[in-house]
Amino acid sequence: MTNIVHIRVATPSDNALLAELGARTYFDTFARDNTPEDMADYLAASFGPQKQADELADPLTTFLIAEIDHAAAGYARLRLSPPPAAITGRHPLEIARFYSDKAWIGRGVGAALMSACLDCAARHSCDTIWLDVWERNARAIAFYQKWGFAVVGTQTFQMGRDLQNDLLMQRPVTR
Repeated sequence: MTNIVHIRVATPSDNALLAELGARTYFDTFARDNTPEDMADYLAASFGPQKQADELADPLTTFLIAEIDHAAAGYARLRLSPPPAAITGRHPLEIARFYSDKAWIGRGVGAALMSACLDCAARHSCDTIWLDVWERNARAIAFYQKWGFAVVGTQTFQMGRDLQNDLLMQRPVTR
């Protein structure tokens, strides 16, 4: 195994793979603190086949897939969209999802994906890149801070019957 991370842009043939990676993202992050019923409902609504097909077809959305030896090790979903009020960039790019499989944490997948996200933002002439992260995900918060993201606000995230708080983080895009 070479452990060299390759980043590629997703195509419509990646629909099922992206649905699987999306489900892993939320299961790994939220399953411990939510009921199985809430998780099943949320995952079906957020990562079903039609939802993924719609996101892949959106011209304002780009999916990046991280692979090691042709196997998916993580992904990011980027989109050009209006940000919440706390985000101050004139032309922002949102990292709507960012995930590295647990087995690859600390092995360069996250760094390769983040570098590709920043490159994508620069190619789109974005001045700011932003994301939201669950306030209880200390490992992710530390990772984003290492990459120059700063907390600029909060917002509420609905997970089943519970409201959970997310931190809004942003950083400038350098060209």
